[in-house]
Amino acid sequence: MPRGYQLGFSEMHHDSMHGVEGRERKAATMVAVLSDFVGGPLGDLDALDVAASTGIIDQALARSFRTVTGVDIDQGAIAHAHARYGSGGLRYVVADAMALPFSDARFDVVVASQVYEHVPDAERLMAEIQRVLKPGGLCYFAAGNRFNVVEGHYKLPFLSAIPRPLAHWYIRAAGKADFYYEKHRSLWGLRRLARAFEVHDYTRRIIADPERFGAAYMLPPGSVKRRVAGWVVNRAYGLCPGFIWILKKPGAARSAAIAA
Repeated sequence: MPRGYQLGFSEMHHDSMHGVEGRERKAATMVAVLSDFVGGPLGDLDALDVAASTGIIDQALARSFRTVTGVDIDQGAIAHAHARYGSGGLRYVVADAMALPFSDARFDVVVASQVYEHVPDAERLMAEIQRVLKPGGLCYFAAGNRFNVVEGHYKLPFLSAIPRPLAHWYIRAAGKADFYYEKHRSLWGLRRLARAFEVHDYTRRIIADPERFGAAYMLPPGSVKRRVAGWVVNRAYGLCPGFIWILKKPGAARSAAIAA
């Protein structure tokens, strides 16, 4: 996977990366899930977002955490984020998520939302996340499923499920891009990717109670989409479009907020 594709990702996907409302909604779900898991507020915790992009999610997270550091390999996106949001306990750094410029056991929480499929080596990404997390630290891991009926980035049916040579042809024929760089994994592949962590599934809990976790905008009360999601998550979990997990690094938590 060429890195040039990532260097301008925020402009390739301008609407989603610069959309304030949608990204602030994602941040609200992150805070709700993490707060639920630790059983209280997050104000004593230091967080790292390994795919900060334009910084919108991080400025929303900064309202809940002691400090937030956002990293991205996209220099233009980080420049935008720093100019617009960087101050106080919020900072942005141009960095490669597969070689993070931080010491071991630096952060209480790492956010890795829809990022694993974009890096050349997802195993290295996860190893870096584990390295910079404190013992007992948490990773908010939101991951797309390879076996998704409609691929999330380009909105093309079955794009992520078909063989890669065919996916390259498909995405060009649809006029979406020259190549399909994303490398999604199945549920089995994601479990293997997260094998060094304790995995705590929040996918089922969010679908069962979207209001509690700030996800009602995706699953409106009484909607067909909500009923279908409930059926899939309970009867065909491996076919969920995506998963939200809390990954806990083994070891005794250093932070009282997490240990509690």
